[in-house]
Amino acid sequence: MARKDTAADAANSGRLKQIVLTYKMTRKADKKIGLVLAAVGISILGVFLAIGFLIGHPIYLGILGLFLALLTMAIVFGRRAERAAFGQMEGQPGAAAAVLDNIGRGWTTTPAVAMNRSQDVVHRAVGKAGIVLVAEGNPNRVKTLLAAEKRKMNRIVADVPVHDLIVGTGEGQIPLKKLRTAMLKLPRVLTGPQVTATNDRLRALGDLMSNMPLPKGPMPKGMKLPKGGPKAR
Repeated sequence: MARKDTAADAANSGRLKQIVLTYKMTRKADKKIGLVLAAVGISILGVFLAIGFLIGHPIYLGILGLFLALLTMAIVFGRRAERAAFGQMEGQPGAAAAVLDNIGRGWTTTPAVAMNRSQDVVHRAVGKAGIVLVAEGNPNRVKTLLAAEKRKMNRIVADVPVHDLIVGTGEGQIPLKKLRTAMLKLPRVLTGPQVTATNDRLRALGDLMSNMPLPKGPMPKGMKLPKGGPKAR
C-alpha cells in the first residue's frame, strides 16, 4: 500500500513539475499569460458568486464557479501554451515533422524522405486520406523536391492518392499551427487494410533519417549537412 502511495505521489509531483515547466516556457513567449488566466478565473468565479448571493445559495454556486473557473483556465492555458510552442517552432527545420509525429492515431509518419543541402525537407505521412507529402523550406526549392517525391509515390503506389502541402506563411502555404487541422480535413478514401498495405510497400524505400545521425524533432538553426551526405531523391 505504501508503494502505491509513493508511486502516486511521484506521478503527481511529475505532473506538477511538467505544468510549471510548461508555464515558464509559455511565459517566455506570452508575457500576459498570468494576467489572462487570473482574469478568466476571477471573472467566472465572481459571476457565479454574484448569482449565488442573488438566489441565496452562495456556497453551492461558489463551489460550482470554482470548478468551472479552474476548468476554463486549464483550457485557455492549454491553447495559449500550444500557440506559444508553435510560435517558437515556426521556421525551424524539422518543425513540421514534430507536428506530424503528434497528429494522432491512424497516421504513420516518416520524416525526411527527401532533403537537400539547404535543409529544405519533405516528410511523408500515410493515413486513410492516402499519402501526404509535407515540405518545409524555401518555397521554390521545395517544389522541386515535392515533384520528385510525388512522381516516385505515383510509380510505387499508383492506386493511392498523394497530397502535397508546403508549411509556411506565404500564399498557398499552410501555417505550422494549422498543419494538423489541414491533415485531418483531408477526405478519407482508404480502409485500414489498405493503409497497412501502403505502409508495407513504402517501408522498403527507407528514409533519409534512418541513415543520418540527426536528432529527432526540429533541427538546430545553422546545422549543416556533411559533405557527401544524402541528396534529394
